[in-house]
Amino acid sequence: MSAKGINNERELLKQVAGGSEKAFQELMAVYQPLLLTFVFRLTRSAGTAEEIVQDVFLKIWMGREALADVQRFKSYLFTVCRNYALDQLRKLMREQRLSAEWEQLQPSLPAEETVTEPDAATYFFTLLDEAVAHLPPQQQKVYILSRRNGLTHAEISKRTSLSVLTVKKYMKLAIAAVTAFIRSRLGNAPIVLVWLAASAGNFF
Repeated sequence: MSAKGINNERELLKQVAGGSEKAFQELMAVYQPLLLTFVFRLTRSAGTAEEIVQDVFLKIWMGREALADVQRFKSYLFTVCRNYALDQLRKLMREQRLSAEWEQLQPSLPAEETVTEPDAATYFFTLLDEAVAHLPPQQQKVYILSRRNGLTHAEISKRTSLSVLTVKKYMKLAIAAVTAFIRSRLGNAPIVLVWLAASAGNFF
């Protein structure tokens, strides 16, 4: 990057640190394609790469005050992205391991403790409906458009007139709230079931 480009980027970082969404969008336009390629090489999944990059930009925006002191933004951004991508991959591996362990335990459960699949599905549907009903209006709208209507964050942004970053923030808050609600009702059930009930679209 030329000296002029570096100076312009530093000025953008100062503007972002001051709360400028326009300046942040300019930075995203430059670095988002690069990060998507980088994360795709780690995950081999376009969908996962998109989610991770969106999460990283959200994290950067939420901590934007610190950007004014960042000297090498590209290196900083790629380091944050790499670490977050690896954390997400480790998390996915843990969830897969827990799911496998849960399936292995099922045959050993006493017959009277086994819940039939239709009953379990009905119970999850009920819990989900209750959890979603307790969400604040905007979070509820974003959650339903995403999980029940299958819209992307960009599509939800256009339909609700919210920024993509705000949509992403509301989704995170909604999933956290739904997870906590379901967890409170399921007690000691394996966390993988709670996570699936809260965030997997195929429950609807």
